[in-house]
Amino acid sequence: MALRLNRYSAWDGTQNTELDADQIMKALSDDLMEFGDLQQAMRYLMQRGMDTENGDNMRGLRELLQQLKDERRQRLERFDIDSTMEDIRRQLNEILDMEKKTINDWIDRTRSPDHAQEFIESLGEGLTKNSLPEEASAESEKNSYSDQLLSSIGEKNYEFIKNLPDDSASMINALQDYEFLNTDAQKKFLKFINHLRKAMTRSLFKNISRMIDQISEGDIKRMKEMIKDLNEMLVKKIAGEDADFNSFMEKHGDMFGDSPPQSLDKFLNQIQQQMSVTQSLVNSMSTDQQHQLQAMMHGKFGDTDLDNELAKLTKELDFLNPQGKEYNFSGNEEIDLLAAMELMQELSKLDQLEQQMQHAQYNGKVDNIDHDMIRELLGDEALVDLEKMSSMLKTMENAGYVRKEGNKWGLTPRGTRSLGQKALDEIYNKLKKQSLGNHAVPEEGRFGERTEESKPYEFGDAFHLHMPRTIRNSVDRDGPGTPIKLRSEDFEVYRSELITQTATVLMVDLSWSMALRGSFQSAKKVAMALHNLISSAYPQDSLYILGFSAYAREIKPYDLPYLQYDDYLLGTNIQHALILAGKLLARHRQGTRQVVMITDGEPTAHLENSRPVFAYPPTPTTISKTLRAVKNCTSKNITINTFMLDKNHYLKAFVENMSRINGGRIFYAEPQNLGEYILVDYVKNKKKRLARL
Repeated sequence: MALRLNRYSAWDGTQNTELDADQIMKALSDDLMEFGDLQQAMRYLMQRGMDTENGDNMRGLRELLQQLKDERRQRLERFDIDSTMEDIRRQLNEILDMEKKTINDWIDRTRSPDHAQEFIESLGEGLTKNSLPEEASAESEKNSYSDQLLSSIGEKNYEFIKNLPDDSASMINALQDYEFLNTDAQKKFLKFINHLRKAMTRSLFKNISRMIDQISEGDIKRMKEMIKDLNEMLVKKIAGEDADFNSFMEKHGDMFGDSPPQSLDKFLNQIQQQMSVTQSLVNSMSTDQQHQLQAMMHGKFGDTDLDNELAKLTKELDFLNPQGKEYNFSGNEEIDLLAAMELMQELSKLDQLEQQMQHAQYNGKVDNIDHDMIRELLGDEALVDLEKMSSMLKTMENAGYVRKEGNKWGLTPRGTRSLGQKALDEIYNKLKKQSLGNHAVPEEGRFGERTEESKPYEFGDAFHLHMPRTIRNSVDRDGPGTPIKLRSEDFEVYRSELITQTATVLMVDLSWSMALRGSFQSAKKVAMALHNLISSAYPQDSLYILGFSAYAREIKPYDLPYLQYDDYLLGTNIQHALILAGKLLARHRQGTRQVVMITDGEPTAHLENSRPVFAYPPTPTTISKTLRAVKNCTSKNITINTFMLDKNHYLKAFVENMSRINGGRIFYAEPQNLGEYILVDYVKNKKKRLARL
């Protein structure tokens, strides 16, 4: 015996991404019954998701969309986007405070020659006597020239700081040419400018901002060449000339990360998305903050040519017209500029993902949803749910329930039988809950259907042994005790009834009113269940299915799942349906022949010259021709049993008149109980007919 090795690992939610095919079919059945469209039923299933008995649950697109909206709401309720500009102003104030303190310190220190000399030496060798103001040179022989130098430098810087513009953008531009006395303030300002450079490049390019971290003179040169070549390429594109994108990427492709764009259109689309992200940030700010942010995002590289090329690029990209969105933030948490742009990027991705998921709700193409984005924004569990959706049709195909038919999926015969069995099980389960008896499928015998009565075994009987009676016969002969010794004369078997053949035509009303009253799905479910019951339990019987509205037509069992009501044809043509039923039942010379009619309305159409004529209220001609068809069926010993789903006066009067002619029975049933009525009636009458033999 071979040993089987089992390996176990911690559950991480990704080990099982497929659902059970039978559970999928069960979850699909109601929508498939209702709409007769496998693709539409699949879309609805993916929208709502499913919970299975074995725990292979799957959240639907609606729930995933709600999770996505919650993610967006949490971000909007967490952050204060106005704090972005406030953070910039705070950083500037901190830098200026550091510089002002140094200025004041050195102005105060000019009173001490030792300190003054120390400061002069710290300025470096570039400071000479010739660089001093004329007043300081004139008095250098009397006083230490350092006092006057420090005082002059301090006063000059003090005046510069004092006269800085009030708005942040102008203040930043002015400080770019300022020589800081405080080296820490200078480093902090350079770091601040570096953040602005990152934000500016990120507003146009996805990955190029990486090189801004430690930008060098060589990086400036490369960026300038890239922007210049990009401008030239855009000019050619606008003019309708060959832009030669491949040459551009051969030269500059390494600047665009691990996944560079593969065409100019994709490149421009990527730029447009980046611009839209920045525009969303701008749109979400107050008007004053918008102007300040736009002003401070330009001219930050300190290279005139590069700044000019960037300005030219921005102007040429106007044709992309990035709209951006406006987000309403209501949180209190502060956020800096780069983090704000990253936040806007996340919100943009959430918007894109929401759009993809909404499209998938209506076209059923979940493979068009970005799986990487799902994992990034909603997590691994959401990705597992999406993969389950993607694999459902393949799972059912592997189980033999569906197959690809051109560009569409359709049910196989096995899939159709599965739906019928599900409808049959559903009806029997309802009967059990209502304590109406267990109507399990009778066991077939060689000579008929088994009953609970027994008889002594005779040669040729089906050996369906009745064990309690058999043992009792042995005990009665030999008395109680063990072991029990059985003889052939002790055997008793279940009595089998002779089988009679029944040919049935199920006539289903397909008029629009059936759908309006919620009766159509129940009627369709009954048709599938009855077909499954007869084909499995009474294979000697025959079942035909007719649908009728303005006219009648035969419906093959494999077409039942796709059957739909006629919302464009007016009329309930019972006459035509009975004519077709008579022709179908004429094929059967022996056994019982019956019509089972499901309807919610009186006849409102009849045939004249093979064309349907509609009138409401029903005309005497329609009633007369329909009753004539009833008489014709009656003359051929065809019983018509009617299941009425409405109790209006006209319908009741008509079917009672029909019953007087034919002798068939009338049932008044609610749509939800239709299945129990028809299936139980079929089985019971089958046994009654057998009892009369």
